[in-house]
Amino acid sequence: MSDSLNSTMAKSKNHTNHNQNHKDHRNGIKRPRRKRCPGMKGVDPKFLKNLFYVRKGLMKKKLETKRLEAKRKPTEKKE
Repeated sequence: MSDSLNSTMAKSKNHTNHNQNHKDHRNGIKRPRRKRCPGMKGVDPKFLKNLFYVRKGLMKKKLETKRLEAKRKPTEKKE
């Protein structure tokens, strides 16, 4: 009985990073791809609200110019 108390179990491995760095570099470590439009998450809310109104105004102006061009084109073709 005293023999079983003195003997200890083998310790199991907790962590190893062996070969991981080599595996990572086999195809090369690449930079993350840039998104076309970066997200607005975490941006100042006051700035975002203003940005919304700015974009709204730009859209109004763009639509107005399209309407004017549409009106001009038929008259130019007739002459």
